Amino acid sequence: MIQYADVIVDLQAGDTGKGKVAHALAKKLNEYTHVIRYNGGGNAGHTVYHNGDKFVTHFIPVGVLYGIKSIIGPGCVVNIEKLFQEMLELEFAGVNVRDFLFIDKRVHIITDEHREEDSKDTIIGTTKTGNGPAYRDKYYRKGIRAVDVEKLKDMVIDIYNELHLQKNVKVLFEGAQGFELDIDWGDYPYVTSSHCTVGSAVLNGVPPQKIRNIYGIAKAYRTYVGAKKFSEDLQVFDHIREVGNEYGATTGRPRQVNWLKMDDLIMAANINGVTEMIINKLDVLESINTFRAIQFGIEYNFNTSEEFQEYITDNIKLYCPTVETIKFSVTPFDI
Repeated sequence: MIQYADVIVDLQAGDTGKGKVAHALAKKLNEYTHVIRYNGGGNAGHTVYHNGDKFVTHFIPVGVLYGIKSIIGPGCVVNIEKLFQEMLELEFAGVNVRDFLFIDKRVHIITDEHREEDSKDTIIGTTKTGNGPAYRDKYYRKGIRAVDVEKLKDMVIDIYNELHLQKNVKVLFEGAQGFELDIDWGDYPYVTSSHCTVGSAVLNGVPPQKIRNIYGIAKAYRTYVGAKKFSEDLQVFDHIREVGNEYGATTGRPRQVNWLKMDDLIMAANINGVTEMIINKLDVLESINTFRAIQFGIEYNFNTSEEFQEYITDNIKLYCPTVETIKFSVTPFDI
């Protein structure tokens, strides 16, 4: 029986530090029985630092790093070859993966045909990992599921049994991509193929009443990887990219950079019912001593980091009634 579930959602276009938050919560709270990835696939790249080592995970939830039962949930799609490669990399680094990693039987499989089709994309700017075609076939009702794959049989479980037929279940849901890429709420068609909201976590088998904390993650500025024009070619954005190391964890592509857009942050927080907001990479703007935000189509400039933080805090308190705490985090990551 589920005692509660905490959910991590990205309030921007991905790359906000969700993996680091999941890693920090799993360590700090030390109470979760399960960590579950609830959406996406190999198009996500979560960078975490564990015991001095750097790991970039694409499919595997961070719970395995702490010996917590970790499940790839039914909202995800998986490339089997890439998953096994990721498992080997973690095991080579001394992480016990096989005793703690499981896949729900309903997860859909990314095939070679999906990847081949996705590799031809020239419009959206996808990661070319096959996610979109795999989700399409899922909804066409002609996909291949994990339960149908012989080589996965030792890892396949029924997530319902895990969540509802065991005692004292405490879940951390780890999301991928972000609200601005959500298939419904994002800037269509420049979106991902899955749902990136707290509702997506619920679809992985947890009753809405069991949701406890919703951690909304953003950066002090915005970034985006894809085909659309996201920002102007300004030197300050190039500077932020270099200082913040804004290159895709999955593809290595340089991320476009722009100022924080307060209206979008407020909407993302409200739709997800965020209770705990974390603003990462404030130190990147502090290092160049430039703090700006856009609201109601107006660009605001702030003289100090303190003014910038106060502006964000005041707006969130005014327009986002569910948010209980706002934390500004810097590098190295702290929560």
